[in-house]
Amino acid sequence: MFCASSQRIDQKYLDLAGEVGTELARRGHTLVSGGAVVSCMGAVTHAARRAGGRTIGVMPQVLVDLEIADTDSDELIITADMRERKGIMDARSDAFLVLPGGVGTLEELFEIWTSRVLGLHDKPLVILDPWGLYAPLRQLVDGMYDQGFTRPNVFDAISWTTTVSEALDHLEKPARPLSPHADELGESAAG
Repeated sequence: MFCASSQRIDQKYLDLAGEVGTELARRGHTLVSGGAVVSCMGAVTHAARRAGGRTIGVMPQVLVDLEIADTDSDELIITADMRERKGIMDARSDAFLVLPGGVGTLEELFEIWTSRVLGLHDKPLVILDPWGLYAPLRQLVDGMYDQGFTRPNVFDAISWTTTVSEALDHLEKPARPLSPHADELGESAAG
């Protein structure tokens, strides 16, 4: 789960995160998140646990020191830095769900999306965006594709959804394997 840890967001985003946490638990999934007690990250984990779900938080020590760690997680993994955090989250996750968030969420999304396009994993990647926060991103990628900067399979690597049930349905489907080919890169294979 990649989502906001900002505390300056509209309540509707916290409610969405809570709905996701509840539905994840109801469907029997374990939640792997960034391990914070604040904002959407906190809302999704609290809701998942209230609904009987298991939660795993992964957080670098520097954020633990800021006292935002979800110490009630069923498992809280403390890492040395953000790179180690992402690696553990990637390894422990069977699928990736992206909720509205900021630049940290975008950074996580781009890394998982890129590695999916390159065929480095075949885990489902889903964006849940009921209010269109990511619409400009989708338009940007459309434009990048039109100009030849992305592979045709960039669109097959991700699912865009607007409801919690639709998002989780996509997460539960096996992802279609993607075939990265050098001739589809839109740039020279040499670099």
